[in-house]
Amino acid sequence: MKTIFRTIIVAGAAVLAVSCGNSSSKKVETAVVAEEVAPTVAVTQVSVREVPQTSTYTSTVQAYVKNNIAPQMTGRIAKINAEIGDFVTKGQVLAEIDKAQLIQAQLQLQNQEVELQRLRALYEEGGLSKSDLDAIELSYNVTKTQVENLLENTVLRSPINGVVTARNYDAGDMYGMSAPIFTVEQIVPVKLLVGISESDYSKVKKGDSVTITADAIPDKTFYGKVEKIYPTIDPATRTFTVEVVVSNNYRTLRPGMFARVTVNFGSNNSVVIPDVAVVKQQGSGERFVYVLNEDGTVTYRKVVLGRRMDAEYEVLEGLSDGAKVVTGGQIRLKDGIKVTVNE
Repeated sequence: MKTIFRTIIVAGAAVLAVSCGNSSSKKVETAVVAEEVAPTVAVTQVSVREVPQTSTYTSTVQAYVKNNIAPQMTGRIAKINAEIGDFVTKGQVLAEIDKAQLIQAQLQLQNQEVELQRLRALYEEGGLSKSDLDAIELSYNVTKTQVENLLENTVLRSPINGVVTARNYDAGDMYGMSAPIFTVEQIVPVKLLVGISESDYSKVKKGDSVTITADAIPDKTFYGKVEKIYPTIDPATRTFTVEVVVSNNYRTLRPGMFARVTVNFGSNNSVVIPDVAVVKQQGSGERFVYVLNEDGTVTYRKVVLGRRMDAEYEVLEGLSDGAKVVTGGQIRLKDGIKVTVNE
């Protein structure tokens, strides 16, 4: 009988194969003579740190106040006193409409005022009833109100300190109520409307400080505060609106600029892990890590991640302070396998 010995390496284990037999029959036996080699991994011990709770949102710079300047009635524009880009002050005359109606109303008011004084004297002498005097006073007050309204709509003034951003008519044009004569926008300060996730609704308070950057002004950071918190949640986006105000004393930010607003919600004391330790389960949004046990085995553990900070993640659930997580060699691991730590 001829006996043949063969050694076969299978998946890191040495297997001895013994063949016995003659010309008519053959018997094969195998035996494992060495255990599988433990995978080598890199391990990091995690710890609890203070994690700033900040989020960045996109928004557009808007004027704090925007006024469209126009009279209540049609009329010919007599004067234009401002141009696009001019900075104007509150009460400054921007335009004047033809004053023919205003002059007529003022003359009528003067005539009624003289007549009212005469009738008051007559009433004091007993020559006029109280009801007649009241009727004359009412007519005078109506005309006075008309004059004040005409004056306001004939001499157009800026209601705010701001910049003229639109002029739609020239002197001599007939104002037809199709568009305002001027648009004036207040840009000191400016505001931004920011949509924040409803999960952070209880974290935002009026007066909270925020930082703002604008693509048009690189390398410069602006600071603002939360002035208003809208009371309702948008059911389509699941966000609520926060109004942020920036002083903008140097008029650097302009309406229409694209901006990024960073809101600070405080800080948490949370476990922080390297991003290379996180394993994403295929077909789901769940995240896992391999945790090294005291007996040299690893456990496949689900974690809930919070904010990302460069090459690290905040862990909200799933890990405790001091845990050792695998940061290299995960591809060969499975739950419960024994490993060798690369020192």
